[in-house]
Amino acid sequence: MGKLAFLFPGQGSQYVGMGSDLFQSFPVFSKAMREADARLGFPLSRICFDGPEEKLTLTANTQPAILAHSVGVWRLIESEGLTPDVVAGHSLGEYSALVAAGCISLSDAAFAVRRRGEMMQEAVPVGEGTMAAILGLDAETMSGICRQAAEGEVVEPANLNCPGQIVIAGHVGAVGRALGLAREKGARRAIQLQVSAPFHSSLMKPAQDGMIGVLEKIEFSDLIFPLINNADVELITTGEMAKAGLIKQIVSPVRWEETVLKMIGMGVDTFVELGPGKVLSGLVKRVDRKARCLNVEDAESLQSNLAELKG
Repeated sequence: MGKLAFLFPGQGSQYVGMGSDLFQSFPVFSKAMREADARLGFPLSRICFDGPEEKLTLTANTQPAILAHSVGVWRLIESEGLTPDVVAGHSLGEYSALVAAGCISLSDAAFAVRRRGEMMQEAVPVGEGTMAAILGLDAETMSGICRQAAEGEVVEPANLNCPGQIVIAGHVGAVGRALGLAREKGARRAIQLQVSAPFHSSLMKPAQDGMIGVLEKIEFSDLIFPLINNADVELITTGEMAKAGLIKQIVSPVRWEETVLKMIGMGVDTFVELGPGKVLSGLVKRVDRKARCLNVEDAESLQSNLAELKG
């Protein structure tokens, strides 16, 4: 029998307040949402389910909302006696994965990711930085395009998601030049994303500097089960390693394709995405079509996939 991996989504899941059915029906889930409310000092859960949407889509609110939702789902799965052999999270999702692994508390994680969202937004003035998705070119080609397009500005690979899907980040002008070069090189698609900052690029250095102080005040314990981190694709087992990875990932690309391949190399054949959306499940399938992918984001998917996992 193969091994089991739990995956935790990042902000790319485009969270729009899913999970109201879980909140109403499962005290374990609602308790997780309220823990985040208590630490943040305002009713985030109410904003999640009642809006207004423009408030929820602010990155400083979206990040803790996705975290609390994902951890709530994890606690539901855990209460059914299911535990993974390994975990990973995409960007923000690495915090959710570390909560699941017993490394940091949900309360501390909610505080940290809210500050992370604020600092990332403050690192680059709105309108100066952006991101773009490139489909159909490999990582080596895109790295060369970024070097050529920079012209004294910053443009770098930010998400290496799966074969033929790379996200770049940097200054607006440099990203625009990279898009043009990517199209010339035969990219199937090259589009600028509707994001508020150039995440996972060296332009996030002010956010990285600020987050060092935030994370130093948080207690990190050794992990109950291992995590593969974004920045180094390393198997993390200690609290110190986990903290270092969170600091490094702010300015480093998310190496998701390599993460999935490492899990497969460890014998993982079942991937369960815990939290809003199915973005990571889709990326895993692009890496290995034979992989078994499930997701739990609401009451319906909880019921159907619990039966399959336990069966």
